[in-house]
Amino acid sequence: MQKLPDGFRLRLATVDDAEALQKLITASVEAIFPAFYDAEQTASGLQHIGVLDLALVEDGTYFVVEAPDSSLAACGGWSRRDKLFNGAQVTGAEARLLDPATEPARVRAMFVHGDWTRRGLGTRILEACEDAARAEGFTELALMATLPGLQLYRTWGFTNEDPRDLVLPDGVVVPGVAMTRRIP
Repeated sequence: MQKLPDGFRLRLATVDDAEALQKLITASVEAIFPAFYDAEQTASGLQHIGVLDLALVEDGTYFVVEAPDSSLAACGGWSRRDKLFNGAQVTGAEARLLDPATEPARVRAMFVHGDWTRRGLGTRILEACEDAARAEGFTELALMATLPGLQLYRTWGFTNEDPRDLVLPDGVVVPGVAMTRRIP
């Protein structure tokens, strides 16, 4: 298990965290996306990918890492629902519960504040997601990686890379990569 830096704490997000979560997500996209995407893609990412999906919090599947000063340093989660990423077209099907016997749980909405990257926070969240999904009978995880998260997911053992152009609701295309990982 990945050890968090001293003074950091992993916990489930609550609805009371919503405002702080959105601030963290926005700061993460603003700081990290420009190294991987152009200005138009980053702006679209802020509007369509960098938006808190409150359903993850309400489902009890979204985690936060608190810094020593109680600010939020990272967030991310998993879902038992059929939605692969924020910014996907909303059709109503994304509320459908997945079958753990035949479908992978979704890793969703992973964001790390630009000041706290490369410190193991994302890895610790992924471990918590995997443990929780395993406890509900899932045997595989799936995700749609944006380019900033690709190295973390590769390092953590996600494979079966399938590059995809994600067409966001405003028509902007953002490169992504669909990936999976068996739950040991």
